[in-house]
Amino acid sequence: MTGTRSPAETSPGETFAEALAARPLVLDGGLSNQLEAAGHDLGDGLWSARLLADAPEAVTGAHLRYYEAGADVATTASYQATFEGFARHGTDAARTAELLALSVELARQAARTATAGGAGRPLWVAASAGPYGAMLADGSEYRGRYGLSIAELERFHRPRLETLAAAGPDVLALETVPDAVEGAALMRAVRGLGVPAWLSYTVDAGRTRAGESLEEAFALAADVDEVVAVGVNCCAPEDAAEAAAVATRVTGKPAVVYPNSGETWDADSRTWQGGSTFGPARVTHWRAAGARLVGGCCRIGPDAIRAITDAVRTG
Repeated sequence: MTGTRSPAETSPGETFAEALAARPLVLDGGLSNQLEAAGHDLGDGLWSARLLADAPEAVTGAHLRYYEAGADVATTASYQATFEGFARHGTDAARTAELLALSVELARQAARTATAGGAGRPLWVAASAGPYGAMLADGSEYRGRYGLSIAELERFHRPRLETLAAAGPDVLALETVPDAVEGAALMRAVRGLGVPAWLSYTVDAGRTRAGESLEEAFALAADVDEVVAVGVNCCAPEDAAEAAAVATRVTGKPAVVYPNSGETWDADSRTWQGGSTFGPARVTHWRAAGARLVGGCCRIGPDAIRAITDAVRTG
């Protein structure tokens, strides 16, 4: 399965699914923390998606840092980019569609620059599609159970996925999904788009954030041809290996794993608490559990991705 646009500029002669079957791939880290480290304020409801309009060159620069650190896959700044979310900030549907397509192009630009700079390997673009709760910008993506039906959630996701697919990414990242209802909606919404996808839940202590069985949640993807990997992101590093093992056992597909640093966000003080439990030594456990896509999410920057790259290349 290939996208609607050839990836030949940065990944000649090979589809994303073929690359995934051939070798483990390294994902990037948290786009938002890299943008914040560069001095950008992401405090509004659009989060990093705001910079698609306000500072696109910063997004390209953040992607480039991750490619230069060894990442094979850059994830676009479209996690929180939705028609509904942009409409709340006065952006019409036509302009939103342009910004969604731009998110893919900015990552492509970074890949072209990295390739011209001697990257020496195929580089891939994953178009991020965050959960419904991300659009609400109230933390509900970590709770799920929005009170919407599968059909309602499918209607929410499908237009954005169609727009992203038309921009020609190598893969769609259906990520930070908190419950099986939304997982089911995404499995319906992704069908027939002509672009492979991965499905990634956010989990806690061996269950979805909504408290559901991981076996049941992952099973939704088992017979969906568009889905080439299933796993977890935006979770504690110590929860990742077990979840990856369940994902591969239930679906027969390779796992995707990109957890947070392990620090805890304190909403009252708006600060991160505790220390990081993320480290390249965990890559061995993730790969043993079936992971072939590995990287990081919140609070994981280029230095950590460089260390993961070394672990994957030498493991």
